Amino acid sequence: MGFMSVLSRDEAQTRAKLIDVQRYEVHLDLTTATTDAETFTSRTVIHFTALADGDTFVELRAEADQLRSAALDGHPLDPETLTGGRLPLKNLTAGPHELHVDAALSYSRTGEGMHRFTDPTDGETYLYTQLCMDDAQSVFAAFDQPDLKAVFAFTVTAPPEWTVLGNGIATQDGPGRWTIAETPPISTYLAAIAAGPYHSIRTEYRGLPFALHCRRSLAPFLDADAAELLDITRACYDRYHEKFEEPYPFDSYDQAFVPEFNAGAMENPGLVTFRDEFVYRSAVTDTERQTRAMVIAHEMAHMWFGNLVTLAWWDDIWLNESFAEYMGYQTCAEATRFTDTWTDFGITRKAWGYDADQRPSTHPVAPDPELVPDTASAMLNFDGISYAKGASALRQLVAWLGEKDFIAGINTHFKRHKFANATLADFLDSLAAGTDRDVHAWAESWLRTTGVDTLTPAVADTDGGWQLTVTRDGSRPHRVTVGAYDRDLVDGTRLVLRERFELDLPQDAPHTRPGLSPALVVLNDGDLTYAKVRFDEVSEESALRDLSRIPDPLTRAVIWNALRDMVRDGQLAPGDYLETARAHLPAETDLALVQGVLTFAATQVADRYLPAVDRPAALATLSDLCRDLIRRTEDGSHAGLRLIAVRHFITAAAQPDTIRDWFDSGSVPGGPELDPELRWRILGRLAVLGAIDDAVIEAELAQDPSATGQEGAARCRAALPDPQAKSAAWQAMFEGDTLSNYLFTATAQGFWQPEQLDLVRDYIPRYFTAATEVGARRGPAIADAAGRWAFPGVAVTQDTLRLGRDCLTTGAPSPSLRRKLADQLDDLERALRVRNA
Repeated sequence: MGFMSVLSRDEAQTRAKLIDVQRYEVHLDLTTATTDAETFTSRTVIHFTALADGDTFVELRAEADQLRSAALDGHPLDPETLTGGRLPLKNLTAGPHELHVDAALSYSRTGEGMHRFTDPTDGETYLYTQLCMDDAQSVFAAFDQPDLKAVFAFTVTAPPEWTVLGNGIATQDGPGRWTIAETPPISTYLAAIAAGPYHSIRTEYRGLPFALHCRRSLAPFLDADAAELLDITRACYDRYHEKFEEPYPFDSYDQAFVPEFNAGAMENPGLVTFRDEFVYRSAVTDTERQTRAMVIAHEMAHMWFGNLVTLAWWDDIWLNESFAEYMGYQTCAEATRFTDTWTDFGITRKAWGYDADQRPSTHPVAPDPELVPDTASAMLNFDGISYAKGASALRQLVAWLGEKDFIAGINTHFKRHKFANATLADFLDSLAAGTDRDVHAWAESWLRTTGVDTLTPAVADTDGGWQLTVTRDGSRPHRVTVGAYDRDLVDGTRLVLRERFELDLPQDAPHTRPGLSPALVVLNDGDLTYAKVRFDEVSEESALRDLSRIPDPLTRAVIWNALRDMVRDGQLAPGDYLETARAHLPAETDLALVQGVLTFAATQVADRYLPAVDRPAALATLSDLCRDLIRRTEDGSHAGLRLIAVRHFITAAAQPDTIRDWFDSGSVPGGPELDPELRWRILGRLAVLGAIDDAVIEAELAQDPSATGQEGAARCRAALPDPQAKSAAWQAMFEGDTLSNYLFTATAQGFWQPEQLDLVRDYIPRYFTAATEVGARRGPAIADAAGRWAFPGVAVTQDTLRLGRDCLTTGAPSPSLRRKLADQLDDLERALRVRNA
């Protein structure tokens, strides 16, 4: 498809002044989905009012020959005038208008627009829409910007055995004919349809239809978890109704687990779509179940913040995402059995935010509108800053403002702007209405600035007690909790909490507490602010020596994060981090901490920060650590911990013997049995080590022909240390355009391996041209995957850095690829710095 225009903020503002949109009537004929046809029929009627005489345009992502007809107020429009995805509407007169558009639009394989997926397990076909942020025009003609809200009325024709889902209650009018109840006013990017032979579990709660859906081949797995999923959904629903004065604003609540989904989930009103990896085919840890619960809570929060009240332009993405992220973790902790969500946030999400905020591509949580001039630049801000840093800022705001005033401000915001659009200024005015604190000044220092502050303590004993002075490198005010820990008098290796106290930074004078100085001082104990923390000399020694013996997992998360930051900043040797993990993880009980630390140790320390010559020793350390955890969990009391240890033992294996024995016997001695995820994980590592061939992969695929089996096979084939296998994988990614988004990612994940650098060295210079071309041809989702997964990150050399910088300077990568490359190159430069330190 030819070049499609991106919408600029100026164009959106001009159009919003000219027109008001009342209603979309959209008919989709999806009966071609089960054939070889590349297109479906989309017929749209848009009722809108021109507020003055003038010209504008409607978007339709199609070529002129796909536009069958268009008429404005009964007068035909010339299809040939459709260029760059825009159909001009000339000489509008003030008053009501009706636009009819009939088009053949393309099915997608990239998780954007109308995504079509055929399940390799049973041959069934499934469709779903993903329209954020400007893909509505791929499915129907639209004034595709968030501040032109309208009522949506969908009708759908589909194969007669299919189920159709939408934003409102779906009614079957006859075989294959469906009407979706019309919505309240919503933005175009939030309209949604899913269609296919979905397996459904339906119930009712508080007078509303609730339902879960997935493809048929996953039905037994959804059935097994349905009670847990619905319990969490009901608990979150009730909790939000306790906090929010506005009732849930839509007529039903469907949650559909859909294939090849690019994000974690999407908050379509009344029809939330989730990646269907959340329907677990294989064993998972309780932390993974907690993550799923958090995503359910996150998406439900969007029903109010995002859907009821919507951003006016994409500079306020953070308002949607930061709020939902904060509420997701907080509501899970309050309303479900997952009461320890903030530990996982601390070790996993905050690290994502800290990393993003230290790259050249960082931006304020709330960027100036000028920094988001169009939809292409806005797409780049769905990142660790808009989610993790923004949620951290809101957590700090709640600590400073108090939750009561925060929720009061939110309720004012919903009341003032329901079914409309609002800006950051509106949000701050709503918060300010219920407090005498200067919310605007707080926002200026927290939301309009970039970078991470660093807090460093100095501790001294004085006649009047011990003194704490905190140096702040940065400009933000912080309300932090300080934890003071002493050695246990009976067990000198155990640390016990002496006291926690609050401190507002910057502080003018040293803060004095009674007694002698503690063995360990932890700034930001409780993790209520967003900052890098350091230790005084005594505390650092205590942290490294006794980390696993600190009672609170959230405190341990703060310390692990500090050590991680110190490695990245060249202040702690990567080998020392590994040794700390080796010493303390075998005694760790918190699954999120074990998973987070092992992931950083493996993917960053062993794979990138240590020189290649030290990698075998690092893998041996990780293997020994995992072996200890496996031994410790033999009594069956810690199944989740054992599963994490087994997974990471497989990934770190330098020799094939042990994991090959597991594979051949079908289980790990003492458990667990090898489910599909573990079998593909072992095969992936055996492929890297050259211990299997394509015949073994084919045999496993025959046993597991599912979509995840296909991805596992693609990952394994790309990982084989064989020139032909590498060539075939490269060709599939960059020369043929048939791979779906998921199969592209799986192939990319297999391709680059630290053990195989000599084999793939010649591909490194080819990558930058190939990625640029595929990103231009296949669009933002594939460009993102090419930058994230296909980048030669294991080649930590000045040459890779130089080639990448040349590409940014003289090449023409698409905006999403450019952002990914800039981030990857910054991480690569950091890895080189760490190695040299």
